[in-house]
Amino acid sequence: MQVKPIYQIQEYGSFITGKDIDGYVTLPERTFEQLENFILSNRSKDTDALELMGLSARKGVGKVVTAKNYVGVITMNDGTTIEILPKVYSAIDDSSGKRTKKLLIDMLRTLRDSPYRALQTTNVNIEKMNIFEVFIRMFVDEVFFIVKRGLKCGYETVEENATFFRGKLKFSQQIRINHTHKERSYVEYDAFTTNRPENRLLKATLQYLYKHSVSSKNRNDIKILLNSFAEVEASVDYKSDFTKYVPDRNMKDYTTALLWSKVFLMGKSFTSFAGSEVALALLFPMETLFESYIAALLRKALPAADYSFSAQDKRYHLFDEPTKKFLMKPDIVVRRKQDGAIFVLDTKWKILSDSKTNYGISQADMYQMYTYQKKYGAEDITLLYPRTERVVSDADIRFRSVDGVEVRACFIDLFDVYNSVSDISRHFSV
Repeated sequence: MQVKPIYQIQEYGSFITGKDIDGYVTLPERTFEQLENFILSNRSKDTDALELMGLSARKGVGKVVTAKNYVGVITMNDGTTIEILPKVYSAIDDSSGKRTKKLLIDMLRTLRDSPYRALQTTNVNIEKMNIFEVFIRMFVDEVFFIVKRGLKCGYETVEENATFFRGKLKFSQQIRINHTHKERSYVEYDAFTTNRPENRLLKATLQYLYKHSVSSKNRNDIKILLNSFAEVEASVDYKSDFTKYVPDRNMKDYTTALLWSKVFLMGKSFTSFAGSEVALALLFPMETLFESYIAALLRKALPAADYSFSAQDKRYHLFDEPTKKFLMKPDIVVRRKQDGAIFVLDTKWKILSDSKTNYGISQADMYQMYTYQKKYGAEDITLLYPRTERVVSDADIRFRSVDGVEVRACFIDLFDVYNSVSDISRHFSV
C-alpha cells in the first residue's frame, strides 16, 4: 500500500500551493483544492466553520489557507492527512513535535463523555504516527480487549427455507415458495448468535479503518481482528444499530469501542465537519480543550478535604427578577472549606502581548470577571492564559477598582503544566 503524505502545521500556520516560501507549508495543488472546497462547503452550513480556517490571497504568494482556532486531523479520501497541532510557547524545546502531540492527547482525555478519555500513548510511537492513526490504535486496542473476553451474543430473528422444521412456519412464504418442495419448510426462529448490532458496528468500523489507515501495524491488527468477526455481518444502517445498543452491565466492555465507532462511522466527535472529498475530520476548538484540561488538572491538585470544586458553575444568573435570566457559567469555582472563601477562574485561549493595549485582554472579558466578583463575592478573580513569549514570564498583571474588585492574569506553561497549576493552587491556601 502506497503511504500517503502527512502535512502538519500549528495553529495560525498557513498552507499554500505551487511554490515554496519560508513560513508556509506547501500542499500539492489537488490537496490544496480539496482543503479549500472542504472549508467552503462547511462555511455554507455551519457558523462554527467560520472559525475553522481562514481563506485569503496574498501578493506574491497566492491563495492561503490559515489554521485558526481548531486543532486535530483531516483525512482525505485518497489517504492524505492534514494535522493541525496547538501553538504552544514554552522554554522547553519541542522541535520534533512529540510534546505537542502528547499535550493534545492529554487535553482530549479530559473531555467528558468521549472515547478520548481512554487514550494512552505508552505503547504508541507518537513521533511516527499522526493523530488519526493514534485514534485508530486506541480503537483497535479496545476491540482486542473485547475479542479476548469473547464477543457478546444475542438473539436474532432468522427467516430461512430450511430442510428441517424449527421455530414457526411462515405460511404465505411456504405456499408461495415450497408448493412443489414439500420436503422444505419456510420458517422463522430466534438464533443465539454474535451477529448482534454492537458487533455489526464494530465490524463496519474495522472495515472502514482498514481502508483508510496507512499504518502497517494498524492494518495488520485490523486484519487479525476481522477474522474474529467472520460470522458477523457489517452494519449498513449505523443509526439504527446504534439505537439498539443498550449500555448495561453486560455490555460494559463495549462502551469505549462503540464511542470510537460513532466517531469513525458517523463523525460524532466533540465537533465534526464534513466534505465530499474528506474521509474524516476530527477537529476540536482549542478554547474548549484548554478549559477542560486546566479544570481537570486543578481539580486533581486541590485536596478534596480542604476545597470544593465546580467546573462550569451554574449557581447564579445575572438577573433574578421577575425570573432568573442570563445564566452565568464561570469555568472554575473553588471554595475553601475552612472559611468559605471563593475563588473564580476563567480560562482564555488567547495570546497576550506586552505591546498590546492592556496586554490584549478584551474589555468583554473584564466586564465578565467584574460581574463574577460581584455575584460570587469572590476572594480572588483570575484569568488564565497560555504562556506567551510576548509577555515577561514573571509579569504581575493585576487590575483593581476602587470598589474592591481585583482581577489577576496568570499564565500556564503547557509543557510545564503541573508546576504552573501548583503555583495557582497555592494561591488558594490561607
